[in-house]
Amino acid sequence: MLSRRNFLQTTAAAAGSITVLPYVAMAHEHVMSFANGAIKVTPISHASVVLETAMGVIYADPVGDPALYAGLPPADLVLITHHHGDHLNNETLAAVLGDKTTLISNKGAQDKMSADLAARAQVIANTETTSFGDIGIEAIAAYNTTEGRLKFHPQGRDNGYVLNIGGTRVYLSADTEDVPEMRALKDIDVAFLCMNLPFTMDIKAAASAVAAFKPKVVIPYHYRGKEGGTQDPIAFAAMLDSAIQVEQGDWYGKGKGMI
Repeated sequence: MLSRRNFLQTTAAAAGSITVLPYVAMAHEHVMSFANGAIKVTPISHASVVLETAMGVIYADPVGDPALYAGLPPADLVLITHHHGDHLNNETLAAVLGDKTTLISNKGAQDKMSADLAARAQVIANTETTSFGDIGIEAIAAYNTTEGRLKFHPQGRDNGYVLNIGGTRVYLSADTEDVPEMRALKDIDVAFLCMNLPFTMDIKAAASAVAAFKPKVVIPYHYRGKEGGTQDPIAFAAMLDSAIQVEQGDWYGKGKGMI
């Protein structure tokens, strides 16, 4: 199994205020809590995150050593945004799926899954909706628009997700630039927003998108890049309107908002 360090080296109710709470687990030292404590967020690494809610425990893009998820409640729902190795790993996915766990992905990710995992995947495409119990799920287009980046995430293939959890709308951007579908989002309470080059967008584009769709809370994630493309989430936060709350997670084992 991959260690945390090796994994990182190989990967290219209404919302309330977020507070940092103590938490003891193998890969993290805190959770973020919002919607009056009804939703708890545990950053795992890079793009992998766990959401604990009364309606079910959600794992988004779980990759890395399965031991990273030790101490967390088992997944009721797993969401996969696309097939890249920092979002889909068959070994990790098999380890975190229970017998009754629901698996939702895009078609490209399903195609890269082992046969047994692919058979369990419920596939949805951009603009489609589904549900898990009382949680509404919308697939949001995630793609590149800049010449030279189009090969990374072509339009129409990969998903971001908007989750409606008891009236709180949570957006997981996945890998995307500031596309019109993102900018047109409405009533987002918490947004997980990617930013890294050359694969997604820089902090200026991310800040521009936030100014357009105005989430109440933004959590930067997926900000390590390649060849100088790592983005600074703290500098990103400084670009935003003061009315928008920014919460930093410990995505890389160096502290909140650290690279």
